[in-house]
Amino acid sequence: MSISVGDKLPEATFLTMTSEGPTQMSTADVFDGRKVVLFAVPGAFTPTCHMKHLPGFVTHAEALKSKGVDSIACVSVNDVFVLNAWADQTGSKDVMTFLADGSANFTKAIGMELDASGVGLGIRSQRYAMLVDDGIVKVLNVEEVASTAEASSAEKILAAL
Repeated sequence: MSISVGDKLPEATFLTMTSEGPTQMSTADVFDGRKVVLFAVPGAFTPTCHMKHLPGFVTHAEALKSKGVDSIACVSVNDVFVLNAWADQTGSKDVMTFLADGSANFTKAIGMELDASGVGLGIRSQRYAMLVDDGIVKVLNVEEVASTAEASSAEKILAAL
């Protein structure tokens, strides 16, 4: 069963890159006492993620923050090194936090896994965006089709604020 509006995010651990190297962050580190926009992509550098989904959150970051969002986080079932390279290449490292969920533990815990084995990608995350306030899901927009980034766009989250 997948997570719903009103649910508390489960305990999980992500990896994120710092100047000292990979560092663990818990859901408490990311979400407790904060209003966070979390969006998930099936894979860094994949066409829709790279050219449509991520750029929207970069473009609208200041507008989201002006509406009371403390931070923006991107989660993907990729390793921390791939996410760090993607953050560097897109120039978005200072705009948001990249959360590597390499083994899909968080993704599975919230029921958002996507089996992309048929195209050689293994288990990934569905494409979604959510507004999380102090660990509680307030808005959840899930794409019906993973190759689109409309329901889970930054514009849709912005409109919900």
